Amino acid sequence: MAAIQDHAFVKLCAELASCLSISLASARRQVDLAASREGVKDLEARITIAKRLLEEARSRRREGKGAPGNQLDQLLKAVAEDENFMTED
Repeated sequence: MAAIQDHAFVKLCAELASCLSISLASARRQVDLAASREGVKDLEARITIAKRLLEEARSRRREGKGAPGNQLDQLLKAVAEDENFMTED
């Protein structure tokens, strides 16, 4: 299926991709998946879904839950018992 080329839709997907630090294709895929879950196919409904997903991503970022850097920092922190772990003898 050809990608939707509506300027407003592409702009919203680009903002969503930027907010989530993902590719534009991944952001469009998220919107498409949400649209298929809700059973909508028209462009106006997809734009509404993209706006909703963007607002949710922005609210998570404001709360500090959705910032990609924070998530990576949490994953890279060493657990106290693993700080001095040696991989070689």
